[in-house]
Amino acid sequence: MIITNHIGEPHGTSKQIKGILVKELLKDIELKEDNPKLLSEFYFTFIASDNYKVVYSWNEIFNSSTGDHLFYIVASIEGESLKDMRSRILVVTPTDYKTGRRYIKALSKIVVDRVDH
Repeated sequence: MIITNHIGEPHGTSKQIKGILVKELLKDIELKEDNPKLLSEFYFTFIASDNYKVVYSWNEIFNSSTGDHLFYIVASIEGESLKDMRSRILVVTPTDYKTGRRYIKALSKIVVDRVDH
């Protein structure tokens, strides 16, 4: 996978990426909403240890191809295991046109929130 910067220029390449779909990780989270239509009001903020933040909507993760196929929390890259990776936990969306925009190194937490009414 080619990692590009914010203007689409190649910034690096990642090989042998292994991880888990974020939607698998988050599938058992219980959101306090009985009406499925209102799940569209929820969003997830992924925060790196350097405070870099990326936001994904509930629909991006659970109702689009972004979440279905190509959105991972990376636990191994180029043969290095999580404990040996310099970047620690990565979040990457390979389907993005400019992958660097939502490439998160050293994920520290995921915050679930809801758009104010």
